[in-house]
Amino acid sequence: MGDKAKNPCISICKLKGDVCIGCGRSRDEMKDWKRMKNKERKAVNELAALRLKALGKARKRKK
Repeated sequence: MGDKAKNPCISICKLKGDVCIGCGRSRDEMKDWKRMKNKERKAVNELAALRLKALGKARKRKK
């Protein structure tokens, strides 16, 4: 099929609200990762990247 989706975890594992500031996944996405199909994982990775970008912007505004 396609490329296998990589686990975005970077072992920071700190939540801000319901989102990990290390990988950008929600608590439920982290919990369900092993049961997800590759297509679902790719979608989660795309959402996680957007969340991390938003967190980075929010962090910059607070300074």
